[in-house]
Amino acid sequence: MTAIPVPFSGAPRVDLMPRSEVARRERDQLVRLWVWIVLGAIVVAFLIIAGAFAFKFLADQRLVAEQARTNALLTEIASLSEVSQALATEAELTDYRTEAMATDLAWSPVIAKITSILPADTALIGVDFTVGGVPIGEDPTLEQGLIGTVTFDSPTPIDIVPLIRSLRGVDGVLYADGQSVTSSQVSAGRYSYLLTVDFDQTVYSNEFATEEGGE
Repeated sequence: MTAIPVPFSGAPRVDLMPRSEVARRERDQLVRLWVWIVLGAIVVAFLIIAGAFAFKFLADQRLVAEQARTNALLTEIASLSEVSQALATEAELTDYRTEAMATDLAWSPVIAKITSILPADTALIGVDFTVGGVPIGEDPTLEQGLIGTVTFDSPTPIDIVPLIRSLRGVDGVLYADGQSVTSSQVSAGRYSYLLTVDFDQTVYSNEFATEEGGE
């Protein structure tokens, strides 16, 4: 038989390194690999921790900013609450003043209206009026504003009927009638006349209403 030659090229190589050296180098290579793996893991863990701290820092800063904004809003709401309370108090006082001043009277015109119809030598010596209610309707001439009696004094007897008619014709008088005629208890020889008179609400001064409209 003819032997078939084995083809090869180049010079033959022989590994003369001991098996123990080969094993040592393999261990060193493996150790280096694990060292790099551990270092990589440490670096990754450090980056994760650093990222977490950075995220926490940003979150804390945002929380502080939101808390400051919340406190500012609470302060603003508190100030608005004080303003609202002050406005409510002002409105309450205004309503109270409106109600209190709604029946304020202009006394001088009332007295002038009564004395304008008196005969000569007749004097107004007494008034006893009760103020009516707060204006409700739009026409003050239809609502009672002043209710009471007036007392006149005269040195001579006068006809009370024309006096009552004259009083009924006074602007603002809703009703007038006589009650009594007596001898004066103040001066002897004089006479007193007691009449009932109701005025409408045109006798109210309306000063407060004018003030409110001008504000």
